[in-house]
Amino acid sequence: MKKINKMNEAELSAFVQAHLEKEGIDVVLSGGSVVTIYSNNKYVSKDLDLVNRYAINHKKIRSVMIKLGFQEQGRYFTHLDTELFIEFPAGPLAIGEEVISDIVEREVETGTLRIISPTDCVKDRLAAYYHWNDHQCLVQAEYVAQSQNVDLEEVEKWSEREGMLAKFEEIRSRLK
Repeated sequence: MKKINKMNEAELSAFVQAHLEKEGIDVVLSGGSVVTIYSNNKYVSKDLDLVNRYAINHKKIRSVMIKLGFQEQGRYFTHLDTELFIEFPAGPLAIGEEVISDIVEREVETGTLRIISPTDCVKDRLAAYYHWNDHQCLVQAEYVAQSQNVDLEEVEKWSEREGMLAKFEEIRSRLK
């Protein structure tokens, strides 16, 4: 097995997911580290957001993480052998009011990575742009849309449901 200090974002996520899954804990990678993976490192996040899909008791997650050599520091788990840190946001796995059901599975050296789709990643980043005017998240959405197959029709429909169709129309060309 690959050592933690040699694991990238996808490998560390899959490693942790595999150990949690053995204990009946279902987590999916979301957030900025998904941008890192889908943009081929154009954007780098050191924070791995593993969304706890079924509200498993945090004590159970803590127990697994400590067995893996992680330490809990506030809301994050850190490990001496990596700069990456892990957070377990509570579910549901959603973007705004929309529950995410399209989970992508990718085989990596350390196991099966369960990750939100490129289309949902773009929606996630655009949510921050739409609601908080976070231009860095707009750039992240662009990186993913330019590097991956993204369903822009679905992004448009979601934007309309979010009441942000006009804002989507302003940036549509940046996502091609």
